[in-house]
Amino acid sequence: MTQAALTHPPAPPAPAAPVPAPRGLLRRAADWSGWLGPIGVALFAGLLRFWNLGYPNAFVFDETYYPKDAWSLLRQGYEGTWPDSANADILAVPQQIPLTSAPEFIAHPPLGKWVISLGEWAFGLHPFGWRFMTALLGTVTVLMLARIGRRLFGSTLLGCTAALLMAVDGLQLVMSRIGLLDGVQMFFVLAAFGSLLIDRDRTRARLAVVRDAHGGDTVRLGWRPWRIAAGILIGAAGAVKWNGAMVLVAFGLLTVLWDQSGRRWAGARRPWRSMLRRDALPALLAVAGSALVVYVGAWAGWLATGGGYDRLWAADRAGLSPASLLGVPLPQVPMTWVPAPLRSLWHYHSQMYDFNTGLSTPHTYQSNPFSWLVQGRPVSMYWEQVPAGQQGCTASGGCATQILGLGTPLLWWTACFALAYLLWRWFFRRDWRSGAVLCAVAGVYLPWFRYQERTVFSFYMVVLVPFLCLAVAQMLGAMLGPEGCSPRRRRIGAAGAGLIVLAIVGCFAFFYPLYTAEVIPMSSWQDRMWFTSWI
Repeated sequence: MTQAALTHPPAPPAPAAPVPAPRGLLRRAADWSGWLGPIGVALFAGLLRFWNLGYPNAFVFDETYYPKDAWSLLRQGYEGTWPDSANADILAVPQQIPLTSAPEFIAHPPLGKWVISLGEWAFGLHPFGWRFMTALLGTVTVLMLARIGRRLFGSTLLGCTAALLMAVDGLQLVMSRIGLLDGVQMFFVLAAFGSLLIDRDRTRARLAVVRDAHGGDTVRLGWRPWRIAAGILIGAAGAVKWNGAMVLVAFGLLTVLWDQSGRRWAGARRPWRSMLRRDALPALLAVAGSALVVYVGAWAGWLATGGGYDRLWAADRAGLSPASLLGVPLPQVPMTWVPAPLRSLWHYHSQMYDFNTGLSTPHTYQSNPFSWLVQGRPVSMYWEQVPAGQQGCTASGGCATQILGLGTPLLWWTACFALAYLLWRWFFRRDWRSGAVLCAVAGVYLPWFRYQERTVFSFYMVVLVPFLCLAVAQMLGAMLGPEGCSPRRRRIGAAGAGLIVLAIVGCFAFFYPLYTAEVIPMSSWQDRMWFTSWI
């Protein structure tokens, strides 16, 4: 070594230049990664739901009721009567709308029909108009589910997987493309669930401040707007169809149980007592109170006009309180202090309750709730046999066009296993995410077993679809393997989960003609009738 090298050692190597942060489009993509995937899945779902939405140019199944009721609400504020020729007159060219001012008895609250009326207000009283809002809400629900799944599982991939599964569910697609109420109710129920998730996360953030200081017993959780929002949305679900009341019970129980577990997590010595003292009453007021206000507000058109069914029933009546409530005898007291419109509304509701609980008229496509999860008896909502040479039919044996309310079979059958997996996770691992999904499933599904003698249909379960998709996504996430597992384990799990998703998408594509009333050869239609109970 030279003298110069000893006295003048070489300069240390320059540090490696830092990797530049992503700029421009890449930076924005990174910042918005939690939105780009959900929006992409929602756009795909929207394409499926809006494509050729006005076809068939006909009243599909119960569209013979709700779109006309929606138009009547838009024009009169209450549901009027229509002559027997109304359907043909509405679809005729030139169109005639033979709405009368005479009131009509209706079996469901008005909010769902008010929602449908927005499309009719924008596009007119024809199939595209009365299907527009259900298609829009069906698309937005897919976006919501992706974001809810992301929040629930802490994974954009699993959130988008749940949303993709719902995008390719046949029942959700069908109910998004016809003007019925159940798709509207699905939107409100899922939005309420998402609001409660946000409330839970924000509450945990507040409790984290006092964790391990036994502050979980005394801390006040303060203003909780997202829980109020959940109550508003649940009230809206009940104002579409009454079975939303059971969701109110389930979600109300869920939010106070989350409060109890949150206080225990924060170090409360008596989390149950603390929850009952500090959280139960505010939860009741926030959820049940706001739900009641929204429900009554949904009847504003009926209350503000004098022409609705039984609207003037209480006029000049002294009136007594009901002799019983849900079969329980009650003492009767004078009720003249209650405004007459509200007494009329209560009387109307008693008639609606008798109708809805006593409906037992046989129907070709009615089914038992036990068969709903396995899609034992889907509802044929539209059917036409097409002779060869008509409507593009080239098959010698003729063709068929049908709208079948059938959930994508492989998705629903996979969901049965997923629900069993969630039960195991909740019971043995105390997994709160599994408990949340199961609570929603119970609130939507189990109440129907009380009405097995009633005429009921499997398409009611469209409200359940988002939670089935969350269950499947959680099971697929478990297949991918836990954090820290070997790359080989992750590859095998990813391959298995990917094959399941691809099989479900393929199954949806196979049944797609039956969801959109495509004209297909009779032989192709028969190939899709896997069980005689589907015919």
